[in-house]
Amino acid sequence: MDSINLSPRLSAVASFVPKGARMADIGSDHAYLPAHLLLQSKINFAVVGEVAKGPLENARHEIAKQRLTDVTVLRLADGLAAVTSADQIDTVTIAGMGGLLIRDILATAKARGQVFETLILQPNTDEAVVRQWLIANAYQLTHERIVQEEKHFYEIIVAKPGKQTLSSLDLTFGPFLRDEQSPVFKAKWQKEADRIALIFEHMSAAGKDHTPAYQQWQTRYQQIQEVLS
Repeated sequence: MDSINLSPRLSAVASFVPKGARMADIGSDHAYLPAHLLLQSKINFAVVGEVAKGPLENARHEIAKQRLTDVTVLRLADGLAAVTSADQIDTVTIAGMGGLLIRDILATAKARGQVFETLILQPNTDEAVVRQWLIANAYQLTHERIVQEEKHFYEIIVAKPGKQTLSSLDLTFGPFLRDEQSPVFKAKWQKEADRIALIFEHMSAAGKDHTPAYQQWQTRYQQIQEVLS
């Protein structure tokens, strides 16, 4: 993967970035995503934010290599502290982090009074936590996509300011993903159902099939079966 050829995961994230956006990519690592979008003339300006010096230097090298230093600002900062009001950022991408960390980054930004027109988020875990935070903090989901890279499944969540109500199933499975029922979506949740079935076997063998933990797994398993059916 490089700035010219993105991975399926980052390609999916890139597809949701509005034309002409002023974008901040938080946790950018090599800055492949903003560099790609700038090279394609899809965005006009990018802030690259990194919390560690090593990844920031990786990003700086890529931006210099692609001759994009005049339309890119690189900052060593924690989360969205990398963005200032003078940047006039309207679109934020945060990809490849855990959902709990993404939630914390968004919560800290909100406490600073930062609100953005478009959030494009790709949590590696705890997608429901991200959706729950968005709904509780005056954002509404507008698009979702799920992609597969080898054995891994990645969900992309797009949100804009607004009010929305989601059910518990929507929070867990994603309202758009659940409606679409793509082959990748089905594969992800069938894999999870198979994993839970193995947990049932181990718990039953250990005489723990009447415990609260077993019941919790059973509820999750039944939810998956309901959604996939």
